[in-house]
Amino acid sequence: MSDADAAALERARAALRDAAARLAAAGAREEALAELVEPRPVLGIARAPRMRRIGRGWRLGALLLDADGGLWRTGLSTRVAEPGRPQHLSSSAEQRRAFRAAALRGGFRMGETVNHGIVPIPLDESLIGGDGPLRIRDGAATVRWGTDAPVPLERYLADLGDLLMHPPEGA
Repeated sequence: MSDADAAALERARAALRDAAARLAAAGAREEALAELVEPRPVLGIARAPRMRRIGRGWRLGALLLDADGGLWRTGLSTRVAEPGRPQHLSSSAEQRRAFRAAALRGGFRMGETVNHGIVPIPLDESLIGGDGPLRIRDGAATVRWGTDAPVPLERYLADLGDLLMHPPEGA
C-alpha cells in the first residue's frame, strides 16, 4: 500500500464519520438495516422467515451509511405494509409479499423502509484497487454508482447528503 493510498483510506474514513455526524445532527431520514433470518424447523415444522434488526442508516445511492461511519452495499429494500394473502401472482410479487411479511414478523413499524440483503463494506486495505462501489485508486477514494463514471467520495457524500438533509418538496 502506497503512502498516498493509505492517506486516501484515512480521509475516506474521516469523510464517512463526518457525513454520519452531519446527517444525524440534521435529523435526516434514516432507514432500518436488517438481515433475513430463516429459522430452523422445530419438531420438523418449518417456521416462517423474519427480518432481524441490525441497525439504522442513511441511503446514499449505492451505499448505506450507519451512525458510526460504517458502510454497507445496498441490497433490497422493503416498505413495511400488510403483506396480504398469496394470490399466485408473478414470483416477484409473491417475493415482495414474503419480504413484507418477514419485516412485520421482525417487529418493524408499518410504513418503515427496511434494507435487507445488504453487505458490509470493510473500510480497510481491500478498498485499494477493489471493484466495489467504494474504491481507492491512485491516492483517491471514489464511488461508482451504476454505470456512471466514478465520483470523488467527498463530493458524492456532500451531494447525496444534501438531498437527505434538504429533500425536494413532495419527496
